Amino acid sequence: MARLYQRPMCIASSLMVPMATLATPPWLGLDGVPPAWPVIWLLPWALADGPVSGALSGLAVGLVMDGLHLSGSSQIPALVLLGWWWGRLGSRAQPIQRSLNLGLLAWLGSMLLGITLLAQLHIRFGWPLALEMQGWGWHTIWCQALITGLLTPMLASLQLLLWRRMPSK
Repeated sequence: MARLYQRPMCIASSLMVPMATLATPPWLGLDGVPPAWPVIWLLPWALADGPVSGALSGLAVGLVMDGLHLSGSSQIPALVLLGWWWGRLGSRAQPIQRSLNLGLLAWLGSMLLGITLLAQLHIRFGWPLALEMQGWGWHTIWCQALITGLLTPMLASLQLLLWRRMPSK
C-alpha cells in the first residue's frame, strides 16, 4: 500500500474534485452533463491505497461534494461503497494495468452513483413526481457514465501510475 493519506500532495489532489466540478467547461460534458469527477479521482486512489483508505476518501470527497450541491440527496453512500470495492480490487486481485479496465470500472461507478442519487430522489419526492423525473434522470445517468468512462482512461491511468510508484513510508 502506498499510504497516500500521509502525503500532503496526494491529499491536496482531492481539492481538484470540487474545483473541476465547479469549473467544468461545457464542451467537456455530454449533452450538458459533466463527468463524475469524484469517481475519476477516487478510482486510482482506492486501487493504489486499499479498501479502508478508499472508503474514508470516498466519505471525505462525498462530504465536500454534498456541501457543494445541498440538494438533499447524498453521494456519500455510493462513494464509500465504491472506494471500499475498488480498494479490495486493488489489494486482492492482479494489478489493473489496462486503461480500458479503468474506463469500465469508472463507468460502473458512475452508473452506481447516478442510480443511488435517483433512488434517493424517488424516496424523497414519492412516486407521482418520481415518474416524471425518471426520463431525465436516466438520460443524465447514461450521459454522465459515458463521459466519465471515456475520460477516465486518460486521467486516472496517469494518477494510478504516479501513486503506485510512490515509495511507502
